[in-house]
Amino acid sequence: MQIAKDTVVTLTFELLDADGNMIEKADSPIAYLHGGYHGIFPLVEQALDGKQAGHSCKVRLAPNDAFGEYDANLVQVETRDKFPPEVAVGMQFEGRGEQSGHTVIYTVTDVAENKVVVDGNHPLAGQTLNFHCTVTGVRAASGEELEHGHVHGPHGHHH
Repeated sequence: MQIAKDTVVTLTFELLDADGNMIEKADSPIAYLHGGYHGIFPLVEQALDGKQAGHSCKVRLAPNDAFGEYDANLVQVETRDKFPPEVAVGMQFEGRGEQSGHTVIYTVTDVAENKVVVDGNHPLAGQTLNFHCTVTGVRAASGEELEHGHVHGPHGHHH
């Protein structure tokens, strides 16, 4: 079966930085719903369209093709009293982007005596990445998967 809109694609992948350093590697295959459902980078989806199981590809992703450019406006300094007493570097909090009004996940990057620095950028924002993958399977999506816009597990719907 060929990869096309409304197929479920299973693949293994490696995500590397521009220098070839491993960022992430799938321990087991992942699956996504092909055809513009936002389950994988659009450039990877384009590279896989029309291919079959066994196909391998390498796609170089500029920042705007992956996690976007780094936006200094998403770094904010807040008073510590806005956070729980156990606030620590690495913790994440949901908030509203001041300019966009959209929900943003902020990561605590620094904690001082009475200030907390949070960053709403994705950790890989601003980086050029290399996505290497091998297709391990292709199947037609179920009606329920198409209705929900994502792949379901082998035993049905799990959220």
